[in-house]
Amino acid sequence: MLCKKDKGARDLKQNSDEALGTLPIGRLLAKLAVPSVAAQLINMLYNVVDRIYIGNIPDIGAMALTGVGVTFPILLLVSAFAAFSGMGAAPLASIQLGAGDRPGAERILGNSLTMLLVTAAVLTAVFSIWKEPILYAFGASDNIIGYAVDYISIYLLGTVFVQLALGLNAFISAQGNATTAMLSVLIGAVLNIVLDPIFIFVLGMGVRGAALATILSQAVSALWVLSFLCSKRSVIRIRLANMKPCGRIVGRIASLGVAPFIMQSTESLVNITLNTGLQRFGGDLYVGSMTIMQSIMQMLVMPVNGISQGAQPIMSYNYGAKNYARVRETFRLLLKITMGVTVVCCLLLVLFPGVPARLFTQEQALIDLVVKTMPIFFAGIWAFGAQMACQTTFMALGQAKTSLFLALLRKIILLIPLAIILPRITGSVLGIYVAEPIADIVASCTTLTLFLARRKKLLPTENP
Repeated sequence: MLCKKDKGARDLKQNSDEALGTLPIGRLLAKLAVPSVAAQLINMLYNVVDRIYIGNIPDIGAMALTGVGVTFPILLLVSAFAAFSGMGAAPLASIQLGAGDRPGAERILGNSLTMLLVTAAVLTAVFSIWKEPILYAFGASDNIIGYAVDYISIYLLGTVFVQLALGLNAFISAQGNATTAMLSVLIGAVLNIVLDPIFIFVLGMGVRGAALATILSQAVSALWVLSFLCSKRSVIRIRLANMKPCGRIVGRIASLGVAPFIMQSTESLVNITLNTGLQRFGGDLYVGSMTIMQSIMQMLVMPVNGISQGAQPIMSYNYGAKNYARVRETFRLLLKITMGVTVVCCLLLVLFPGVPARLFTQEQALIDLVVKTMPIFFAGIWAFGAQMACQTTFMALGQAKTSLFLALLRKIILLIPLAIILPRITGSVLGIYVAEPIADIVASCTTLTLFLARRKKLLPTENP
C-alpha cells in the first residue's frame, strides 16, 4: 500500500501494459528490447559523437578530447541522479500496474518527477560553483583544464533537461511503450548529430559547441517525454496532485533507486580513480587512452543495458501478478542474450583494437597506446552479461538490498582498490588497466552464484 488507495484502482481496462502478462516471452522481449537497445545506442551517441568530433578538431583534438574526458565523472553523476529517481520508481510503477493499481503507479510517477526537479536544481548549483577545483580533483592538468571548464560550464545549464529526459523516459518503457521511449531519445540524438558539426566546426565554437548541441538536444527530448506522459496516449499520466511528496513513496523509490544510482555514481568514482592514477603514473596521453576506452565501454554496455531494460517490465509486471513461471523464462532468455553479446564484443575488441581507436583520434601515439592496452582492459568483459542479467532481475523483483550489494561489488569493493594497488605492486601503469578484467570476472561470477542460490525463494516453482 502506498500513501492512499483508490477503491476503483483494480478495475483496469485492456491496455498495452497487459500484453506484458500474455504475449509469448520471446516475441515480447523482442518487441520491448529492440526499441530499448536502439534507444540506448542512440542515447550513447550524445557523448560518443561529441568525443569523436572533438577528437578530430585540427591541431588540438587529442588535448581537447582528454579535457572533455575529465568531465565524464560529472556527466555520470548527473545521469546517476536521474537513475535514482527514474529507475528507482519505474519498476515500482510496473509492479503496481501488474497488481491492477493504476492510481498508485501515477502517484509514484508524480513523486519521481518532483525528485528529478529538486536534484537538477541542486546539481546545477553545486557543480557550477566549484567546477574548477572539482575538475582538478578528477584528473585534469593545467594543459587540459581550459577545455574541461569550457565544456562543463555550458553542459551544466542543461542539467534539468538531462534529468527529465533520462529519468522520466523509464516510465514510458515501464508501461510497455518501448518504441515511444526509443523515439524520445532518437529525436534528441539526431538533433545532436546535426548540431555538433555546425557548432564545433562551422561556427568555430570547439568544445563549447559540442556542449551546446548536447543540452539543446536533451531539451527537445525532455519536452517530448513530458508531452507523452501528460497525454491520453500514456497508461499512467503526470498529474499535479501526485507531485506532492509522500514520505512512503519517496522512501520506496529511494530504497530501490539506490542500486542504479550506485551503479552509475560509482562509475564516476571509477573514472576519477582511473584518471588520477593514469595522470600520476603516465600523464595526459594515458588519460586520453582511457577516455577512448571508456567511450568504447559505453558503446558495449549500452546495448546490454537496452536488452536488460526491455526485460525488466516483463519481469516486474509478472512478479506483481505472481506469474513466476514467466519471470523465470524471461531471465533465462535474458541471460543467453546478454552473455552472447558480451562474449562477441570481447573477441572483437581484443582482436581488432585499432579499428575503434581510429574513430576518436588521428594522433598515432595515442592510437598505439590504445592498441597496446585495450586487449588488457577488455579481457574480462565477456562475463559482464551475467552480471547485467542477474542485476536487472534483482531490480525487477524489487530486491533493493541485494541490488545495492551487487552494485557496490564490482566497482567499489573490487575495481577501485585494484586500480589503486596494482600499479604500486607492479610498478607499472599497466596495473591500472589489468584491474578492470579481474573485477569484471570476479563480480560476474559472484552475482550469478548469488542469483542461482536465491532463485527458488524469489520465484517459487508453483504459482499461488
